[in-house]
Amino acid sequence: MDGHVATGSTGEIRDNVRDIASKKRSRNACPSGADKNEGAGVSNANMQGEDGSNNQEWRDDEEELKYGAKHVIKLFVPVSLCMLVVVATISSVSFYSTKDVYLVYTPFHEESQYASTKFWNALANSLILMAVIIVMTILLIVLYKHRCYKTIHGWLIVSSLMLLSIFSYLYLEEVLRAYNVAMDYPTLLLLMWNFGAVGMVCIHWKGPLILQQAYLIFVAALMALVFIKYMPEWTTWAVLAVISVWDLIAVLMPRGPLRILVETAQERNEQIFPALIYSSTYMYMAVRDEDDEQGHSRPISGSEEHGFTNEWVRTHEQRVAQRQLEVREVAHGPPRTTLRSQEEEEERGVKLGLGDFIFYSVLVGKASSYGDWNTTLACFVAILIVSIFLYFVCFFGRLKRAKTE
Repeated sequence: MDGHVATGSTGEIRDNVRDIASKKRSRNACPSGADKNEGAGVSNANMQGEDGSNNQEWRDDEEELKYGAKHVIKLFVPVSLCMLVVVATISSVSFYSTKDVYLVYTPFHEESQYASTKFWNALANSLILMAVIIVMTILLIVLYKHRCYKTIHGWLIVSSLMLLSIFSYLYLEEVLRAYNVAMDYPTLLLLMWNFGAVGMVCIHWKGPLILQQAYLIFVAALMALVFIKYMPEWTTWAVLAVISVWDLIAVLMPRGPLRILVETAQERNEQIFPALIYSSTYMYMAVRDEDDEQGHSRPISGSEEHGFTNEWVRTHEQRVAQRQLEVREVAHGPPRTTLRSQEEEEERGVKLGLGDFIFYSVLVGKASSYGDWNTTLACFVAILIVSIFLYFVCFFGRLKRAKTE
């Protein structure tokens, strides 16, 4: 019995050894097939990855196109409102259609009956006004290059104050006279005081976005009415032609003044002054010290002696706001929105110089002063078509450069 048991145990061991050897051989034979399967899986994954990247690029392009269309709509509304204000004023208030007083920069008043004399007068006036614009633009660039922010702010504040006080008072007075509406002087002065004060705060400091945009549109329309009123007949058209050429030179030339201004602002990561730019998002100019820009050290103040550095004091409010945001997010549970994402969203807003508003409004307003609505409508449609064309040319050019990079 013991011998039989021993023999059976040895046979079982021999069978187990054979099974183990066969399993090893089968395992050694499997990797080639596994590698093939893995290779096929990798190739399929690569194909799927390429398809996914293509789909992602298509979605990005579609999103950019939708965003570009949204930009066009955001440009249509303010430009159309500005031109509508000018056309409505020209057609209802005769004050801005009569020529009795002229600008200092237009000494030739085109009083001759000969067309050739009027042409030379208009050309001389436009060149004089163009020279003034070039000098003022270069002066603005020099001040900005040397970081004279306070001087530029003072210049813009005085200009805005004149437009929102003197010229707005004249505009309101003529509108009330045209519609035969009576108003006593104390009420008029109180109204103008509130209108001007709110406008200065919204343009040069902080205020509701829609109110800031409304004031900028009104300032552009008012400036266009001033040019239509105080420039001679032929000079207005000559100035529009000369300004078109100057705009191309100032923006497209490598050393153009406006291009230098924009590139300098981009290098410094700063916003251009809000009194000069219409923006679809909030845009405030932050004046920073030159020492902070260059990283120079500052003398120790009394707060540092008590254990609080200047850096701690400067960043205290930001840290408090960040903690309040975190507490609010924990309480209500919405996804966190960082300051960086907010800044990027603000940067994506569309911006347009007020000079473009004034140029388009003068063109359409001057055409409407002749009483021909077909010409006025043709000018309006032409401006919109040119704006759409130029915007999409810039948009697709930027998209093409981004893809090549």
